[in-house]
Amino acid sequence: MSSMPLFAMNGKVKIPATDPTLRRRAEARLRQQKQNRKATGSAPKPECDPQRSLYELEIHQVELEMQNAELREARNRTEILLEKYTDLYDFAPVGYFSLDQQGQILEVNLTGASLLGVERSRLVTLRFSRFVAAESQPIFRDFLQRVFTEDGEQVCEAALLKERTAGFWSSLHGTAAIAMSDTRKWCRVAVTDITFFKQAEEAQHRLEMLAVANRDLKEEIARRLKVEQALKKSERHSRLLLTQSHRMQDQLRLLSRQLLSAQEEERKKISRELHDVIAQTLTGISVRLAALKTNAIVDIKELERKIRDTQQLVQQSVEIVQRFARELRPTVLDDVGLIPALHTYMKSFREQTGIRVNLSAFADVEELIGERRTVLFRVAQEALTNIARHAHANEVEVSIQKLDAAIRVIIKDDGKGFPAERLLQARKRKRLGLLGMSERLEMIGGTLIVESVPAKGTTIIAQVPLLNRIPASQVRKQPPGSFNGRESNLL
Repeated sequence: MSSMPLFAMNGKVKIPATDPTLRRRAEARLRQQKQNRKATGSAPKPECDPQRSLYELEIHQVELEMQNAELREARNRTEILLEKYTDLYDFAPVGYFSLDQQGQILEVNLTGASLLGVERSRLVTLRFSRFVAAESQPIFRDFLQRVFTEDGEQVCEAALLKERTAGFWSSLHGTAAIAMSDTRKWCRVAVTDITFFKQAEEAQHRLEMLAVANRDLKEEIARRLKVEQALKKSERHSRLLLTQSHRMQDQLRLLSRQLLSAQEEERKKISRELHDVIAQTLTGISVRLAALKTNAIVDIKELERKIRDTQQLVQQSVEIVQRFARELRPTVLDDVGLIPALHTYMKSFREQTGIRVNLSAFADVEELIGERRTVLFRVAQEALTNIARHAHANEVEVSIQKLDAAIRVIIKDDGKGFPAERLLQARKRKRLGLLGMSERLEMIGGTLIVESVPAKGTTIIAQVPLLNRIPASQVRKQPPGSFNGRESNLL
């Protein structure tokens, strides 16, 4: 127990002044002690100056005892707080580092030393940058500069090195501070191991990348399935086209043979016509001219008659040649139009076959371009030729109708007709007449329909799209007295 010095003044003991509160507490405790002694039978001593000094000394002694007790209690509390602080500082879940402006480690807790894998005594005076990975050095330097130059807490993430083990990712939180003893600047840095979070972020990133790759894979699978389906469809379509191509090749070969046969038959016909008619007529003309040359004819009338007979033979030859030309290509189709050409052909058809033909049409059909008009003319010509050869008809109705986007030609006869099975067989055999009409129509996007019932006649329907019309101003004007495009009855 410590004691305070006593000073003597004028033969009296001088007690140093104390805290009034402490003195009152000491007097109260001394009275309590005296009461306790009185209760035990101790008689009070008379008051005198020595006794007064003794009283003061006793009070002071009580004060000292009370002060010593409070000091011991304060020391105990301080030791407990220091122990708690030490525990909190050293065993905190994060590492605490005190760094100066150069990054030198001034203090560090046990957790910080454990994070770096170095004993705490060895860390002090080392530079913190020694434990920063090379790729994170610029980040750490910038972080340390911001801590000392900017207000508030600064944060960064850096890769730190750990002795004898693998490195780790850390989160650094720094705050500038000033020492109480001097003005040297230093800062507090809290270091947290965030390797797990980095790994979680990396795993999450990989999961996202996998999800994207999975989505792309699903899209690629769906795309490939579509491509596969398209390829299968294309393969089926290709097989169909190949089959159609083979069939069309067969048809073309058949058509070629039939065309060659038809051409040969046509040549034979023309040859016979030229030999039997033109050659004989020209021979007759030659004989008559030779007779006129060798026989001197005085009779003028006889001479005129022979010349007239010769002119008739020449005229017959001209008409035959013109008929051949019309059958090969009617000039009226190019010079005047479709309707007059049909009118002329049907008139000749009536004269040759005796079959009546009725034609009805609309005048705007002449606005079609030449190719389509030629196709319609050839279809009608071939249909009438087939009627003359096979139908045994008495009358034929030819109608040219205008639809919304097409022109339809209907050729109907009252002949004997034929059953549908025969029509199918004819299509399979691709007879030249039907095949020729069908091929001509297909070249311009048209269609051909043949309907026939035994004893009720046959109907041929040809339809072509109403496209590529020529301006009405370019349509050739029909000469006076020609067919007006409405209706014509060939009797």
